[in-house]
Amino acid sequence: MAEHSYGLVVYRRVGAELEVLIGHMGGQHWANKDEHAWSIPKGAADPSEDPIAAARREFGEELGFAAPSGALIDLGSITQRGGKVVCAWAVEGDPALADFRPGQFSMQWPPRSGRLQTFPEVDRVKWVSLDQARTLLVAAQATFLDRLAIALAAG
Repeated sequence: MAEHSYGLVVYRRVGAELEVLIGHMGGQHWANKDEHAWSIPKGAADPSEDPIAAARREFGEELGFAAPSGALIDLGSITQRGGKVVCAWAVEGDPALADFRPGQFSMQWPPRSGRLQTFPEVDRVKWVSLDQARTLLVAAQATFLDRLAIALAAG
């Protein structure tokens, strides 16, 4: 069975343009990459956890501040290249990025060294236009942007 993650696409309106909040993935594998090295805040659910609750919890764990509490737009799911299924919801909000305090993870680095090092799950966050997000996000996640634009245009 494929691994599932649950995430939030936080968006805001700046004049007539939409912007989304994205995070650059932490760790040495992503350190020198930019294009397709960003993601929506997301993560796995605990076995008995509601998927929306998991998306909100993961947002807080990855970024260090609470997810906006507005109405959710269901963006469905996508399958990333590695097989992970990501389910996402959009919510309008404008959290203060100055409050960014990333969660941490540990991994063996350098590979096969036997040394565990700690890295931020997300090493930076920023607001970007939908067009910018399409080139920065992991490729499959761009589908969420299209779905968001359609949902907002439909009113």
